[in-house]
Amino acid sequence: MTLLRAPAPARRLLLPIILSGTFVQLFSVTVMQVAVVDVQRDLGAGEGESQLVLTGYTLTYACSLIISARLGDRYGYRRMFVAGMALFTVASVGSAAAPEAWLLVAGRLVQGVGSGLVAPQILSIIQSALPASHRPAALSAYGATMAAASLAGPVLGGVLIQLNPLGLGWRAAMLVAVPVGVAALLLSPSLPTSRKGPGAKRIDPVGAVLSLLGLGLLVLPLSVGRDAGWPMWTWVSLASALVLMTAFVFSQRRVADPLVHPSTLAEPATRWGLGIVFVFNAGVPSFTLLLSMHLQGAQGWSALGTGLTITPYAIGALVGSGIANVLGRRFGPGILSASAVTMALVSLVVAAITGEDSLLWVLWLALFLGGTGFGVFTASAFTHVIARVRAEAATSVSGLLPTAQQLGGTLGVTLAGIAYSVPATSTDDALWHAMTYEAATFALAAVFTVGLTGGMAGRATRAAPARPCPKTC
Repeated sequence: MTLLRAPAPARRLLLPIILSGTFVQLFSVTVMQVAVVDVQRDLGAGEGESQLVLTGYTLTYACSLIISARLGDRYGYRRMFVAGMALFTVASVGSAAAPEAWLLVAGRLVQGVGSGLVAPQILSIIQSALPASHRPAALSAYGATMAAASLAGPVLGGVLIQLNPLGLGWRAAMLVAVPVGVAALLLSPSLPTSRKGPGAKRIDPVGAVLSLLGLGLLVLPLSVGRDAGWPMWTWVSLASALVLMTAFVFSQRRVADPLVHPSTLAEPATRWGLGIVFVFNAGVPSFTLLLSMHLQGAQGWSALGTGLTITPYAIGALVGSGIANVLGRRFGPGILSASAVTMALVSLVVAAITGEDSLLWVLWLALFLGGTGFGVFTASAFTHVIARVRAEAATSVSGLLPTAQQLGGTLGVTLAGIAYSVPATSTDDALWHAMTYEAATFALAAVFTVGLTGGMAGRATRAAPARPCPKTC
């Protein structure tokens, strides 16, 4: 794919436009965490429908990312960005206006498809439209936006639900993304256009079907299985997903135009990087979701009180994102390990002091430190991985990174929920179970950074030019 450069004034709008897409994607993942109780009350949603309101978005989002990356490569990053953002914005309006729970679920599924179309184009535009010297700062801004959006959902959602503007309640929280999407669409002509190069390839239909079905059959039971009591169909679905994803891997080795470029996983740093993103995100969404649900359910807090309590986490995420680029240059991938360890320790502290009114300030401090670790990690991880990707594999990695992020988050919510629901003598013990899972997950992510560091060192060694032989050799 060849990008046609936009005029300099238009290029200054590039990051604000594409990062608005990142914001609304992740904001929509978390905003329903504090709104689902009001949705149940307003629409009479049952447990299954309420779960799909939370997870339906992630289901279609995660399933479409790999194919969307190749669609952008073939038909143009800007074109697919606009198509995805338009679909997402329309679905957001429809979701906010839904008179029944099943219509809200349908709207969330369409929202996820729109986000899935947008996400890979953002990374592809950063890699192809910006010079190499500008990419670290752009990727740091990308990570900062992810951190801010992931936490703006529960905080802003809680405020809007409590204030209830115009009597809209949770619907007002759903509508927050609409003006952002409209602004991005109006400014999208400023994005650089692209045209197919001589090597542009078709979409592999077999790989597309296998990846869609495989990911769908994997994410669906992980999303609703625990609340449904793990009926037989969930296990059949998981087994079928394993078969289909195995078939997908083998099919990619045998087709002329694979969805995932053969060299994508050739670099150890890329393999370890994808693993780190997956493992770390198996802890992040579930951490804020479980804390929010615990405070509202077991502690009886309001949506506003819950959102304000999590605010120090959001502030810390912004601080961490702001210093991530500097720390990354100074300490390299080691900063990822330090951030993950910080999150592990914070998880244990949160379990120990949540519910102790006299220690509320300690909870706020711990959440601020945890948010800082989250912001540093999120703003740095993609930078360290993408900066070392081969040019021919850039499109594939643009789809695989957010896929790993979403799959990790979905699995993490399931596992943390299982840990929370293990028989306990009190809700405080239940929180301990869940936060112990969180701490173990973040500790595992810290261990994975050792592999990333080794992979990067190995590539640096291979890439180093041979030293000239002295005359005495």
